[in-house]
Amino acid sequence: MALNEYCVLMSVYRKEKAGFFRTAAESMIAQTVMPSQIVIVCDGPLTEELEREVYRLESRNAGLIDVVRLPENKGLAEALNAGLKECRYEYVARMDSDDISLPERCETQLKSMMKHGSDICSATVAEFIEDPKVIEAYKTLPVTHKEILEYARTRNPFNHPCVMYKRSAVLRAGRYENYRFFEDYQLWVKMLMSRAKGHNIAKPLLLMRTGSGMYSRRGGKEYLKCARRMEQYKLDAGFCSREEYLRRMGAFTVFALAPAGTREKLYKTFLRKRRK
Repeated sequence: MALNEYCVLMSVYRKEKAGFFRTAAESMIAQTVMPSQIVIVCDGPLTEELEREVYRLESRNAGLIDVVRLPENKGLAEALNAGLKECRYEYVARMDSDDISLPERCETQLKSMMKHGSDICSATVAEFIEDPKVIEAYKTLPVTHKEILEYARTRNPFNHPCVMYKRSAVLRAGRYENYRFFEDYQLWVKMLMSRAKGHNIAKPLLLMRTGSGMYSRRGGKEYLKCARRMEQYKLDAGFCSREEYLRRMGAFTVFALAPAGTREKLYKTFLRKRRK
């Protein structure tokens, strides 16, 4: 296959900032190997500012961008499933509507996936708050398939905003499901259980926008309820042991019920690699 025979899959909804969305989409158009298709799913009605950005992108990139419109907000899982139906290529690069892909991201992932024969691949992400030139921390992951299988028993093994996967492998595993906060993790578990092969690239390929809002969303009783559902899924599927389930739920309880400020410190201390 030609290296540019891949698709970008994005979802945007009305609470996103138009400027962030523009930067995210343009970072994919500016890849060293430009995609052959970009699918943008509008998850429900958008603001006027976002509609203008979608129109601008369509009009300036004729033949490249396909827009899928959902009449009402359905959530990330349903939006991405709707977008996957429109993807015409086997290799699909996920992109969030507020992050920034580095120019060589997709070329690096495509070459690496072909070299390793992988079905799914992500990379280290560099986190920033306001200025993408000021990196706060790095989210690193295990590299090899064997390491990923072990890691996935208790942690999310791929960075969803920076993932590239084979469309056929996602469809074979059963697509995204409505596991709020954990749509990606649940899909990875299904893919790994269906013998999909994965690896991660140990260098930053994406700049991920963070801030206090990210940590406040990952807490509270509702988040804990969703986490318990995800962990129960893994246990019932035989993907993790009861000991791992109990240990994981203990950690979730501490993180979810801690004040947002404390939660942010815990994440940065235990779950992130600080910049040098």
